[in-house]
Amino acid sequence: MTQNAATTPDEPSEDDVFEQKAVRLAKRERLLAERQDAAGGPYPVSLPIADTIRDLRARYSELEDGAETGETAAVAGRVVFSRNTGKLCFASLQAGDGSRIQAMVSLASVGEERLQAWKDLVDLGDHVFVSGEVISSRRGELSIMVSEWQIAAKAILPLPNLHSELSEESRVRNRYLDLIVREQARATVVARAGMNASLRATLGAHGYLEVETPMLQVQHGGASARPFVTHSNAFDTELYLRIAPELFLKRAVVGGIERVFEINRNFRNEGADSTHSPEFAMLEAYQAYGDYNQMAALTQEMVQKAAIAVAGSTEVTLADGTLYDLGGEWPRVSMYESLSEAAGRVITPETTVEELLALAAEQEVAEPAQVTHGKLVEELWEHFVKGSLDRPTFVMDFPLDTSPLVREHRSKPGVVEKWDLYVRGFELATAYSELVDPVIQRERFVEQSKLAARGDVEAMRVDEEFLRALEHGMPPSGGMGMGIDRLLMAITGLGIRETVLFPLVK
Repeated sequence: MTQNAATTPDEPSEDDVFEQKAVRLAKRERLLAERQDAAGGPYPVSLPIADTIRDLRARYSELEDGAETGETAAVAGRVVFSRNTGKLCFASLQAGDGSRIQAMVSLASVGEERLQAWKDLVDLGDHVFVSGEVISSRRGELSIMVSEWQIAAKAILPLPNLHSELSEESRVRNRYLDLIVREQARATVVARAGMNASLRATLGAHGYLEVETPMLQVQHGGASARPFVTHSNAFDTELYLRIAPELFLKRAVVGGIERVFEINRNFRNEGADSTHSPEFAMLEAYQAYGDYNQMAALTQEMVQKAAIAVAGSTEVTLADGTLYDLGGEWPRVSMYESLSEAAGRVITPETTVEELLALAAEQEVAEPAQVTHGKLVEELWEHFVKGSLDRPTFVMDFPLDTSPLVREHRSKPGVVEKWDLYVRGFELATAYSELVDPVIQRERFVEQSKLAARGDVEAMRVDEEFLRALEHGMPPSGGMGMGIDRLLMAITGLGIRETVLFPLVK
């Protein structure tokens, strides 16, 4: 049963899939029956591959139409196009990187039996090994004139139509198909890998060491977020999937690893939208004897070098075709000052909750679940200021009561040395001058516990093990965290479900 790529449906009906699967399973049985040894059949254990399709395309890029090289190549790839004629069959073989080469299977080269076997057994989606002379067809297509061929892996289900876009839902749920049929999907995976390599290289150049910290924790902390809860049968105890690695990385700083970072997964049992995912990748880094100003400079350097690694420039082209400039020095604005200017009234750390509630009601800004000065200031700032930020911008100096792990500002009462970095309208990163005084940290944890007791599911609890580490002396430090998925969003303009290879879907 020969299929032409141009007529394969995007999403075949169940009846069509059932029919094609039955036909392909019969071909699998035939391959099993005809195999010469245990290594053959529809799924051989190894093949004599000597070349890659990408290398062949580079090596013979200047080959003239109809030219013969006299050189033999042996490659494997997935069949993504097939056209069978009487004495000559054509197929496009695609490598995992998307590069393609034409295979020409002729009666003169393989004989009648193997030509007929090709027609009978090879379908779209199959992985096929071919060996033969490298030539250019009369139409100038780089080709292999096949002298030997073998099924490398028999596909039991058909591919979607390679000439039609998969729906977003199909792309997300069946990312393996997305990778086969869509160049952008493969490019995104490559971009993410290059971006991560750039981040590691930048941090390594500054003397940071990469470590791994626990994902299963007996106490959740390091951020204000709702955790996932699980149970350990071995220890018969409740455990939490980590919401942040912060408290363990700080333990490493206490232990003398003065520049430390981790790139790994975090889990937050919260909503999912175009910029949020319950499971996401995060970079966190801590530097002894640093502060939030040094972390701002480091973060700007990391983002700009990552953009160059992915896009070749700090001016990037987004998915919708628009240009966005990540270069230059990024502005820094004060949260309270920018809010005061946008709201047309002075708002300071001394502004009362009642005044803030009145302003929120006037602007129809919903009250936060837990009403505090800091949470109201942050909600009002998002209402008045967030949407006006175009360039990458550091928003500096946050309210004290929303930042339990952050040092108080050295010269501004009532605020802490914390910034959030906004890029293209969403929060990309955050950083602190870390709170290292164990007495004050205990007081902050106690206040958080009171919020938790009043029903704040995001509030932290008293972490005695972390406090014990601080009591052994943590040097003044700067720390930062940045979402890996969001960084790729900032550079490419893609949504979060496109930047995550296998996102969680219902």
